[in-house]
Amino acid sequence: MTALTQTASAAFDYRIPVRWGDLDAFNHVNNTLYLRYLEEARVQWLHALANDWSEVSTAPVMAAVQLDYRQPIGWPAEIVVTHSIARIGNTSLTLANRIESADRQILHAEGEVVLVWIDRATGQPVPLPRALRSLG
Repeated sequence: MTALTQTASAAFDYRIPVRWGDLDAFNHVNNTLYLRYLEEARVQWLHALANDWSEVSTAPVMAAVQLDYRQPIGWPAEIVVTHSIARIGNTSLTLANRIESADRQILHAEGEVVLVWIDRATGQPVPLPRALRSLG
């Protein structure tokens, strides 16, 4: 069962159980699912900041991702996705990310995601929401 492990702030941890269906033919979590784990933690963090973030006229889009894979994730397992704010710009936010074993003994992956806030109608960048700027 997924769970928030702290309130929304500049740093955030999110626990995720690894599902058997996440495994690939090599019997470890497929590399594409690491990005899905980061996405799930990010959405939970944004939801904790503002419940209506997905129903407003602006929205975050992923502009860049860099991820270094360190150790495979097997099954059964539970992981912790951690992200913290690495940089806050006018219209963008860079999150530093880590995916670790639940006991924090194994680093599975680390990297950064850049989010840009856009106007949903025009697709043009807009200033970050106040709730995010206040975290910097």
